[in-house]
Amino acid sequence: MIPAVVISKKRDREQLSNDEIEFMIQGYARGSIPDYQMSALAMAIFLNGMSEQEISNLTDAMIASGSRLAKVDDTPRVDKHSTGGLGDKTSLILAPLLACCELHVPMISGRGLGITGGTLDKLEAISGFKTNLSESDIESQLRSVGCVITGATDTLVPADKKLYGLRDVTATVPSIPLITASIMSKKIAETLDALVLDVKFGSGAFLATEALAEQLAASLMRVGKNAGVKTTALITDMTQPLGEMIGNACEVDESVEVLQGGGPSDVRELTIELAARLLISTQCETNLDDARLRLSRLLDNGAAMERFERMVQAQGGSLSSSRPLGKSRRFLASHSGLVSSLDGQLLGQAIIAMGGGRKIAGEAIDFSVGIKMHSKIGESVETGQALLEILCDDESASDQALRLIEQAIVISSSEKTAQGKTATALWRDYSSIEN
Repeated sequence: MIPAVVISKKRDREQLSNDEIEFMIQGYARGSIPDYQMSALAMAIFLNGMSEQEISNLTDAMIASGSRLAKVDDTPRVDKHSTGGLGDKTSLILAPLLACCELHVPMISGRGLGITGGTLDKLEAISGFKTNLSESDIESQLRSVGCVITGATDTLVPADKKLYGLRDVTATVPSIPLITASIMSKKIAETLDALVLDVKFGSGAFLATEALAEQLAASLMRVGKNAGVKTTALITDMTQPLGEMIGNACEVDESVEVLQGGGPSDVRELTIELAARLLISTQCETNLDDARLRLSRLLDNGAAMERFERMVQAQGGSLSSSRPLGKSRRFLASHSGLVSSLDGQLLGQAIIAMGGGRKIAGEAIDFSVGIKMHSKIGESVETGQALLEILCDDESASDQALRLIEQAIVISSSEKTAQGKTATALWRDYSSIEN
């Protein structure tokens, strides 16, 4: 086959055969198909989409590019995946929380895509934390700790590992076929019994609208069902950041607060709701109320925090070492009123401008930068009140971030114009597909 011919078919909105998809994915994983040709195919998919069969074939081809994680015993194996959003740090809390429930959680995570931070980037803000574990390391840690959060190994879905970084810098992140294949190839390769999906929408997510989030949830759940993985999903609101902190080190600190029984209520609530679905899917609990109560107790009694400490130690990290944060500068309200909207894209761009995200693939991240939100949508503010503060040691980068933030926050003088979580629930079940 000729790569350009396959690319041209998708460019012209034709359906690719299973053989054509396998040829492109396997060739890219082996290095015989270069980045520029895979970039062209990714853009063609982004623009023209894929059929359900093509998405299924793409997912299978990604899985076939490498190996799968072996089960270590009969313990139910579960995981969670979020499509990403500003301040989304639930993975850091959920993995040790579920490990306390006698479940194995082999969480294969990624780095930041677009404006949203990556779980691996956050964890690497912890001194010494290793995110490049081998498959044998993963198996050993599941036996000893019950949970692990690491990057994909060289042999676990290597095609996705390469394509993941390429999408970030080629403006092809918000593509339902590519997102579906990327997420589900990794999750199916983990040999899971159950999976819960956190599909986000809003200005702080990849998907702008709730309708698009529903489309992606349906696509993901279809693939999960076909693979025999019990898959549930929540549609969650990302019209504003989750919690107070956006960044890397600062999000770790906020996660620790939740693991210790405190922290922002929205972060705690969403984490519990996601984890509760997995307790139901694995029949560890028979109803959601009991599942929520069990999880709440594990956060409040210190068990989840103790398990997180064990996971960090097992992966070479140290929570006792301080995580430096950048110099604080406050952003003040220019007039009184209600916070009517927050532009998550601009807030994310501000993080990137300060060095907390990547402009190009492989770029180093400054873990110390971040944003702390003081006001949320629908809240009243007074002239001169701090709406947020940025954390950054580089004054020039801080100035650039503040210019973006100035455009991101809208204060209205009328209560009727305030929109967001005052009118939209933090999450809702999505169960249009039974599996």
